[in-house]
Amino acid sequence: MKVLIADDNREFRRLVRDYLPAACDEIIECDNGKKAVELYSRYQPNWVLMDWEMPEMDGVSAIRQIISQYPQARICMITAFDEKELRGEAIRAGASKFVLKDNLFELESILTGQSSTGLGASP
Repeated sequence: MKVLIADDNREFRRLVRDYLPAACDEIIECDNGKKAVELYSRYQPNWVLMDWEMPEMDGVSAIRQIISQYPQARICMITAFDEKELRGEAIRAGASKFVLKDNLFELESILTGQSSTGLGASP
């Protein structure tokens, strides 16, 4: 499985890698939304794990651009923000899952298709 991690914090990207299932055999990383759009186009990963706040282009804008070109893209928003409005904005942009940064243990079930909640974190 190919996964793209887009987060401007290098240490957090490393932490996310630790939570990925063994099936993730190719991991691509970037530090902003603009690069995430470019890398999605180049590598067509199975999943994108997208941060909300990043330089050059935020995660929601990057999701919109990716989904406009690749409607089948599977994107999980990973953020520290748990406001209902922000969650709705991410889902409307095209994110198929939503995980809080303090709940990364959910990533394995989401990426392997075993998530029962549909959105990752509880609404």
